Amino acid sequence: METLISRPIQPENSKRAPVRYGRLVLWILGFGFRVSAVPSVLCFLLGAGGCAGSTGYSNTSLFPDDVDSVYVEMFDNRSFRRGTEFTLSNALAKRIEAQTPYKVVSSRDRADSIMGGQLVAIGESILTLERDLGRPLEKEVILTAVVNWKSLKSGRLMINNQTVTAVASYSEFQGQDFTYASAVAANKLAEKVVQLMENPW
Repeated sequence: METLISRPIQPENSKRAPVRYGRLVLWILGFGFRVSAVPSVLCFLLGAGGCAGSTGYSNTSLFPDDVDSVYVEMFDNRSFRRGTEFTLSNALAKRIEAQTPYKVVSSRDRADSIMGGQLVAIGESILTLERDLGRPLEKEVILTAVVNWKSLKSGRLMINNQTVTAVASYSEFQGQDFTYASAVAANKLAEKVVQLMENPW
C-alpha cells in the first residue's frame, strides 16, 4: 500500500500576491508621474504665455513702449560753475543709449520724446581735514538737477519735474580735482535718471 505524502497546499492568491503588489506599485508610480506631468502638459497646450505668471517671469519691457527715440536737450545750468551741464547731458545720452531700448537722436524733429531739465545746484563740501595743518584731505561734489521727460506723440509727461541728486568724493592728494568728481557725480545722476524712465511697478 503506497504511502501518500501530503504537501501543504498554498492558497492560489498567495502566488499572485507579489505580482499584484508589483503591479500596484507600478500603477502608483505611473499615476504619480502622470500627475506631476500635468502642469507641463498644460503649459505645452496653453503656450509659453500661459505659464509666464506661474514662473514669475514676464516679457513686459521695463520702459514705456509708446516712444522709440529720445532727444536730450542741453541742461540749463543755474549755478555759477560752468561746464558741468555739458558733462551731465553727454553722460545722460550715453546712459540712455546703453541701458534703454531707445535711440538717442541729434535732432528734435526726428525724436518722439524729449529729455531735459535744469542743473539747479552744484555744491562742494569738505569731508575730512588734515589734523596738523587743517588742509582738506577729502572733498565731495553734490549735483542736484530737476528732470523732465515728455512724449512728443501724446504730450504726456513721463518724468515731471523730478529732483535728482548725486554725490562723488575726491582727494587732491590722489591727483583728483573738482572736474574729476563732478564728472563722476554727473554719471551717477544720469544713471538715476535712467532708473526714473522705467515703468512704475
